[in-house]
Amino acid sequence: MGNMATEIVAFLLTISGWILVSSTLPTDYWKVSSVDGTVITTATFWSNLWKTCVTDSTGVSNCKDFPSMLALDAYIQVCRGLMITAVCLGFFGAILALVGMKCTKIGGSETTKARLTVLSGFHFILSGLCCMIACSIYARRITTDFFDPLFVAQKFELGAALFIGWAGSVLCVLGGLVFCLSLSEGFSVRTEFSHNGVASFVEARNKHSKMTNSLHKEAGEHSRQFGKNAYV
Repeated sequence: MGNMATEIVAFLLTISGWILVSSTLPTDYWKVSSVDGTVITTATFWSNLWKTCVTDSTGVSNCKDFPSMLALDAYIQVCRGLMITAVCLGFFGAILALVGMKCTKIGGSETTKARLTVLSGFHFILSGLCCMIACSIYARRITTDFFDPLFVAQKFELGAALFIGWAGSVLCVLGGLVFCLSLSEGFSVRTEFSHNGVASFVEARNKHSKMTNSLHKEAGEHSRQFGKNAYV
């Protein structure tokens, strides 16, 4: 029962993290910068993995999609690939978790369900790591340009999407580790059972050897007694 509760907690953690990771991919504010002036001229510049936009104080946004994937900066291409990989890994991890959890009626034997559960945990751990690496690469580029005194173009700051991605990746990794630990608990129970079985076998073998030795002694005494009587 405790193992089932652990799996449910891990499933809630991983699904929450995967939802945050999935919502990070289309989120607007990966990096943001504001140009302050009067109320009329205030503008906010922001970008994500797909487009760059500017929003004025009236809420009107003008956006420009990135023209060509091959003409993009390398770090944006890497972040796109990692985020899409994270979403796909989390999707397959959720399916494996639903099939492998003990509270579901599908998945086959207990051994098969345990293997599916740990495989789901690895999927979620990889999903969280991919998202964490993507957000860290993007954040490093922003901070490098911001603190570079020779960078004369417009400087940006970290957007809300990066923090959402980091939070989702942490939840995915934690949930995946809990899935793997729940399987290790099952292994410890089986190991304890095997140790008890070995101990019982050794004890039975010792009893058998003692019984055999006693029978041999009795047989020897009977033979000696028979020899004495025959001699007399």
